[in-house]
Amino acid sequence: MTKHVLIMGAAGKDFHVFNTCYRGASDVRVVAFTATQIPHIDDRRYPAVLAGPGYPEGIPIHPEEQLEELIRELAVDEVVFAYSDVHDDYLAERKRRVEGAGARFATFDVDRTMLRSSKPVIAVCAVRTGCGKSQTARKIVSMLREEGLRTIAIRHPMPYGDLAKQAVQRFATLDDLVKHECTIEEMEEYEPHIANGAVVYAGVDYAAILAEAEQEADVILWDGGNNDTPFYRPDLWITVADPHRPGHELCYFPGQVNFARADLILINKVDTAPPAGIAAVEANAAKVNPGAVVVRAKSPVSVPDPARIRGKRVLCVEDGPTLTHGEMKYGAGTVAAEQWGAAEIVDPRPFAVGELAETFRKYPAVGKVLPAMGYGPQQMADLAETIAAVDCDLVLVGTPIDLARVIEIDKPQMRVTYDLDEEGDALRAAVHAAARRQPS
Repeated sequence: MTKHVLIMGAAGKDFHVFNTCYRGASDVRVVAFTATQIPHIDDRRYPAVLAGPGYPEGIPIHPEEQLEELIRELAVDEVVFAYSDVHDDYLAERKRRVEGAGARFATFDVDRTMLRSSKPVIAVCAVRTGCGKSQTARKIVSMLREEGLRTIAIRHPMPYGDLAKQAVQRFATLDDLVKHECTIEEMEEYEPHIANGAVVYAGVDYAAILAEAEQEADVILWDGGNNDTPFYRPDLWITVADPHRPGHELCYFPGQVNFARADLILINKVDTAPPAGIAAVEANAAKVNPGAVVVRAKSPVSVPDPARIRGKRVLCVEDGPTLTHGEMKYGAGTVAAEQWGAAEIVDPRPFAVGELAETFRKYPAVGKVLPAMGYGPQQMADLAETIAAVDCDLVLVGTPIDLARVIEIDKPQMRVTYDLDEEGDALRAAVHAAARRQPS
């Protein structure tokens, strides 16, 4: 009997789970994917060229809302949950729905989805979206460059377009972002590496990506997405934790796996977090992962001209996923506004249009900051129109990319950037040792 499997995903880990655990298997047939979290990624197919010879028509992708109906119609035996940054209660609710419809429920196999590399691998993961993986990854690339090592960053998948065309993507210049028709969400992850002088790979087929990246790398840096686990077996597993959200490292899937299995736990944002939050994360690390090295780090923000902020009514545009499913209430723009004396942070919600207005309805806890949602042309247009409508003196752009480069901002604006300032030498020592370790 062939087992029928349905994979629940969000256009990322779900495809990797299929590729590593099910592609080519004779006793299992993946009958469908479901999609959620990201707009406009359902109602398409995982293409036959990626799915393999057992799937001449590819694999359909449906909205997660149809889960129970799909289980019944496709005679699904097992549902595999394969996306990230969800609370344990959310996971339990999905389990109840699946079992209520008559199928077994499982989460993805962490170890089977970690491919081995011929080069040393350093993985940067997190316990939640928005902890500070990006600046941590950039800092590590800079450390390795100082040692004369060529580091290739491989980023968690964000394939929101033509999956066959996106199987293996290489980004070395800003022109490559245009070539691959990247959304704002993709550019936010790739552009900072490019600006830092690094080459980035991403896509859909991470075995093929690794094979290409290894040809030009001394070290592979895995730059994780959300709070997902690494796609490659790491020689150094770094997990970034956020003391603004203490306790989340224990109850969000699969970030708690990163927290429990990390070689080094980096507690970021200690310059702005309450001492009680820092202490709580440290106590949880000692309890759950006593063998991990624990490092504190600051996440300082900077702007070209702080004097322009003082006394101004500002609109803060922040990283979208950090505010939405990441559940943060602010970002770098807000920190800069408060640090340099803005008179007011203007609430964008009355001015939101189109899909931005829908984002605020879906995530009412976002508050009075503007998530830079840009998963497609319509969202990008709605973002520009919303910014244009807001009555403010200055726009503070706290996104990882230069937003004014990709959408029109019709009023004074200033970009806020942020870095990593770690305490002590433990991070550098761990990176140095891993980069010279024989690959596992």
